[in-house]
Amino acid sequence: MKVAFNTAAAMAMALAGAASAQAQEIVRHGAGSFPISSAVEVPAGKTVVYLSGSVPSVIHPDAPQHSLEAYGDTQAQTISVLQNIQQQLKALGLGLTDVVKMQVFLVGGPENGGKMDFDGFMAGYTQFFGPAAKQPVLPARSAFQVAGLADPAWRVEIEVTAVRP
Repeated sequence: MKVAFNTAAAMAMALAGAASAQAQEIVRHGAGSFPISSAVEVPAGKTVVYLSGSVPSVIHPDAPQHSLEAYGDTQAQTISVLQNIQQQLKALGLGLTDVVKMQVFLVGGPENGGKMDFDGFMAGYTQFFGPAAKQPVLPARSAFQVAGLADPAWRVEIEVTAVRP
């Protein structure tokens, strides 16, 4: 009888521990004044949502198809992409504050001598994340220069990972 009680007590304690682990919050570690998290800890039991890469929408429909004028510069494309991501997240019952990881792919076009326009990207990004956006919940983030994306006029593609609260 004593063995059964100890087993039941151990199971109850294990279940209580699992419940408290699920109740843990996501922890974000700052990166100084730069508007990203240097690390994000996601506790066990959270649902992770992976969004495919999002690309810019045409913002000037009268411009030639597949032209930089149709999509705008890197800043305009970043804003467009983050608005698209915001809409995708909203459809899933999530928001930008639920994003824990972001991977950014930037193309260096001839308009920048083949170099990615990181400043243009940051000008768009900080409208959604960081003190200027009044949205202090920051993802861990990487940014890469890539040779190209599916459309020759695209300068920005972003994929994110979000976690259900």
